[in-house]
Amino acid sequence: MRTSTLATATTTATTTATTTATRQRSNHIGWLILSMLTMLAMGALMGAALLYAKPATNLAGTEQIAQRIFYLHIGSVVGAFIAFLLSLIGSIIYLIKRDLDWDRVTQASVEIGIVLGASTTLAGAIWSKPTWNTYWTWDPRLTTTTITLLLYIAYLLFRNGIDNRQTRARFSSIYALFAFLSVPLTYYSVFNGANPDAQGSFNIGATMTQTLWVATLAYCLLFSTLLIFRWRQLRLQDRIEALREELE
Repeated sequence: MRTSTLATATTTATTTATTTATRQRSNHIGWLILSMLTMLAMGALMGAALLYAKPATNLAGTEQIAQRIFYLHIGSVVGAFIAFLLSLIGSIIYLIKRDLDWDRVTQASVEIGIVLGASTTLAGAIWSKPTWNTYWTWDPRLTTTTITLLLYIAYLLFRNGIDNRQTRARFSSIYALFAFLSVPLTYYSVFNGANPDAQGSFNIGATMTQTLWVATLAYCLLFSTLLIFRWRQLRLQDRIEALREELE
């Protein structure tokens, strides 16, 4: 009887290990495919922005060349919006379910949103130099974007100041809910700004529209890839911290 029980336990453990290994192998293949698709999409975007999209006919000189960064600028805007929106969703779900995986989703989304938001500001500054003859103006669009970035940077600083894991997740989720209030204000100022030099300064043709769709797809894939890898990294960090606490 004891031998039979031992054999059953061994078989069960072996089956479980095999299933886990198979699942991990499948996940790795899926992440590899997603990474390759992201690289291809970003490469296609670069090619479309530089070669496929026709230049704006009502612009000339350096202003016409700088306009091509418009596609990266809009792609970053879309990616940042998705990131901050997902941070809001993750915060709400965490506060309801108290599942730390959703707190990790929120943190990863905020970090990626900050990077994409910063790239939005940088691309806008490069684009505005030949248009406005300056890298920065206190335009409502630039100002509200900067405020949003600072609020989410403060979110990361706020997290780092709390030691207890559950307390950190709870208060960070509450903070993320209020931080998201700046996002609709920012997007309203971006798409309803009053600066005539920055809005409607060139006509969007068919190739430009198609390139914008490529940019949207590429940045959605980029965000998804970064989110998955950062979420996995945060999960491993929490496991290491838990093991360290057990050893102490």
